[in-house]
Amino acid sequence: MPPAAILFDAYGTLFDVYAVTALAEAHFPASGESLAQLWRLKQIEYTQLRTLADPDRRGHYKPFYDITLDALRFCANKLGLALSAQAESELMGVYERLDAHPDVLGTLTELKKRGIPMAILSNGNPAMLETMVAANGLTGIFDDILSVDTVRAYKPHPASYTLGTDKYGAKAADIVFVSSNGWDAAGATWFGYNTFWCNRAGLPLEQLDATPKRIGKGLADLAHYLDELK
Repeated sequence: MPPAAILFDAYGTLFDVYAVTALAEAHFPASGESLAQLWRLKQIEYTQLRTLADPDRRGHYKPFYDITLDALRFCANKLGLALSAQAESELMGVYERLDAHPDVLGTLTELKKRGIPMAILSNGNPAMLETMVAANGLTGIFDDILSVDTVRAYKPHPASYTLGTDKYGAKAADIVFVSSNGWDAAGATWFGYNTFWCNRAGLPLEQLDATPKRIGKGLADLAHYLDELK
């Protein structure tokens, strides 16, 4: 049977988190790539630490924009870079409007024709997600934009993944969850989703005893997988 819905992670899956590299390099010659790579790792680490330290979701949560800014400031200090107010503002501005991967618009436009509900389920706060969707010409593609800001718990906390099952009133196994992040694919698989790992970077499978239902190199492979579920 076709899935009840298709849920897409945003950062890395739809939008290129390393689109900041060129600007980072312009501000910090020979250090731009290092900053972009470390920034992403620290951003994820901060989301997970805040959620892990706050199981009752009462006090340590911060919106994703704020965590992204905290991570940028840490990484600049770590790398010994003088982060001016202008550089900080410009880098955060790029992060709010990350470019979509080349296969996103065409593939999602075709998938939209199938009539299966499609949504973003992301760590991003609503304003960031809506801005990126609009900036990349994806307005009208998604039926819903689901943000963990609603439950104040970042992925892979089960409350974050529950947003999808609650929204569509379906079992996790009847929903396809798409992510390019190995840790997110593992978390979604643990939760019970029919998980498609969009392994853009060609990385090895995370050693977490959680194997996605299907692994592909891009969103075109997702379309082929959905054909098998008809």
